[in-house]
Amino acid sequence: MQFVILGVAAFALSGLLTGPVRALAIKLSVLDLPNMARKTQLEPVPYLGGVAIAISIISVTYGAIFYADNTKTTFPLVTYALLPAAVLGLMGLIDDLRGLPPLPRLITQTSVAILVAIFMLHRDIDAMPFGGHLINDIINVVWIVAICNSINFFDNLDGGAAGSVAISTLGIAIIASNQGQELVTALSVVTCGATVGFLLWNKSPAKIYMGDAGALFLGVLVAVLTIRLNPGITPKFNSIAILPMLLAVPILDTCIAVFSRLRRGISPFTGGKDHLSHRLIRKNFSKRGSAYSLWSMQSSFVVIALIVYSCSGTLGTPGVVLAGVYWLGAFVWFWRIPSTD
Repeated sequence: MQFVILGVAAFALSGLLTGPVRALAIKLSVLDLPNMARKTQLEPVPYLGGVAIAISIISVTYGAIFYADNTKTTFPLVTYALLPAAVLGLMGLIDDLRGLPPLPRLITQTSVAILVAIFMLHRDIDAMPFGGHLINDIINVVWIVAICNSINFFDNLDGGAAGSVAISTLGIAIIASNQGQELVTALSVVTCGATVGFLLWNKSPAKIYMGDAGALFLGVLVAVLTIRLNPGITPKFNSIAILPMLLAVPILDTCIAVFSRLRRGISPFTGGKDHLSHRLIRKNFSKRGSAYSLWSMQSSFVVIALIVYSCSGTLGTPGVVLAGVYWLGAFVWFWRIPSTD
């Protein structure tokens, strides 16, 4: 019941804050203008929705900690997840307001990921058990940077990123709750609630976008949550395989976009209409239909992850194989759709 209260509180606060933040963005003319070929909206749409998401998650989380009077044990562990998310969210906000080149963004993301890995080493938190702190740290850094950019890349459709993050964090919360990881559960539930609250404003036709401030904040937070999640099943490979399943569609979107750009000889950081949502629209899906389709895909991967977790002795390995074949099949199907109009 405490987790439910946290989720509802984050949902309500995010939904209530997004309206005033939208009004402020319009007043300050922080708008996403339909002035590029890759833009799909017909009218200017305000940014800064990520500010409402971040404030909601941070406020509800720390409010719950102080209310429970459990700051000595949980405050540092929560901060190591929320502080790096806030730092990159701030960088994303600067990018929304002024624009930043890709290289400084990548350097900042990598630096933050390294600090998170060092902190986990200092706290003796073994996140991904590949044997040896150095290997774990390298994998953690790569994972954080990759997921951070995947969520940012995936924010290219009304409700696409917010809905998928909500689905992913719900899956994380279910497994973490079963494993007795109360802090991971609480943060996941709060993130799920905040993104659903924001989705009330962000679903098609979107009244506000989360912008880089929200995408980078959520990207780091979800990356850290998956790193800390310990499904605890055997064999160990199946336990590790659950983590990318929980973020399968954003990872798929990034792979499709990056590989198609490399094939065309352009920078992976160049924006374009080559994401999953754009390809679905070329298949005559509406924006809303594209969002529903991607949410359904993400939900199906999360369901497979839950089956692998709950039936590890019988369906664990077959479930991992099914998820891999499903992902590769989706990659081939989307790859065959033209990358440009």
